[in-house]
Amino acid sequence: MIAREWKCRVPEVHIEGFTGYLYETGIKDSSATPGYLGAQIFQRSLPGKVEITLITYWDKMASIKAFAGDDISQARLYPEDEIYELEPDLSVQHYEVIEHQFSPALRG
Repeated sequence: MIAREWKCRVPEVHIEGFTGYLYETGIKDSSATPGYLGAQIFQRSLPGKVEITLITYWDKMASIKAFAGDDISQARLYPEDEIYELEPDLSVQHYEVIEHQFSPALRG
């Protein structure tokens, strides 16, 4: 399994709207791609901003390429990002997931 990590910063005033927008763009497009296994969204407060980390999980690099294009190290951005005054990382990181375990209480 491969984890794809992307980060951005959003002014606090836009965080609620941006989270929904993230679901309608990045999560929706990712989940429609064969080989997508799931996602997690993290947030943390910064002075006047919120940092968002999106991690998507994939079965193999070829599936990521189908989603992201030939250069999988480049972030996939959307035209409406500017509405949220987004400060996106322009590159992403990929990790081989060597262990994943959740408590049964967290599984659903």
